[in-house]
Amino acid sequence: MYAAFTVLTVTPTHENICAVVAVIEQESEFHVDPVIPGLGAIARREIERRADHAHVPLMIVNGVLQLKSSDGRTYGDRIDKAKTEKDLSDVYEDLIASVPLGTTLFAERNPIRTRGPMQVNVAFAEQFASATPYPYPVKVSIADEVFTRRGSVYFGIAHLLDYRAPYDEYLYRFADFNAGQYASRNAAFQNAVGVATGIGIDADGALLPHDSDTNSPGRTELAVRALGPRLRMGDAAIHAALAQGKTKDFEATPLYQRVFAIADQTLGRPAPRALVPQIKLLSPKIKRSLTTDWYAHRVDARFKRCLSS
Repeated sequence: MYAAFTVLTVTPTHENICAVVAVIEQESEFHVDPVIPGLGAIARREIERRADHAHVPLMIVNGVLQLKSSDGRTYGDRIDKAKTEKDLSDVYEDLIASVPLGTTLFAERNPIRTRGPMQVNVAFAEQFASATPYPYPVKVSIADEVFTRRGSVYFGIAHLLDYRAPYDEYLYRFADFNAGQYASRNAAFQNAVGVATGIGIDADGALLPHDSDTNSPGRTELAVRALGPRLRMGDAAIHAALAQGKTKDFEATPLYQRVFAIADQTLGRPAPRALVPQIKLLSPKIKRSLTTDWYAHRVDARFKRCLSS
């Protein structure tokens, strides 16, 4: 942890250390590669679900899983006996390595996307490493480094603390750790749009749908467009501003400032600048109804216990 704080130039205050400890405790209970009960059965069900979605006959899937892997066991047997996400990832990497052009074609499709004691998203780690040099030797890949203690903690601290956000409580950073950086700020912006327009919007922190453009606006963008004349902004300018929603720069845009000015005036008081995103958590590993709100408050409770100890 100290090495990561030093390299990232994040001050190792009591609060920052406790924030990291709280996330690690929540995500893995301090295990580098935590055991997941019933993982083999979970993986089998997910394979069958994906095969059905892709219209691939189960007979073909089972045939592939009966092939011998590099360690002599069948892929199916290794999946059934998998106890950790690293076990499953190793099966996948072994399988694509045995298929012609498999690594080239399928390397980005490894289903294990969050890894290590802080359960860091691989896409975030790879993106962060492309912009900021990773301080340790890379033995295999950045994705593989996230399985390690040093890699997961380094990228986890980067995701949790190495960005400037307008929050006065760590609760919102914990929510962002689950939903994405600036998601709590963006959820507050969506709430402000709803106040200003009277249009109901899900405050999920996602300002634009994936790969959207001005010709396929999402619900948030459509609601903002309704304010166009009051904002003195056209559709293209609105979309360009919303596209900055994953950066600090969004707060400096005329869109952000004018929407909040209207919302503040409508309420007669300042609208909140941070809200925990309303997101239902979906994963083959999750067996009950959980939300980002549940996650953020659970980590926050651990954080406060750490501060008081």
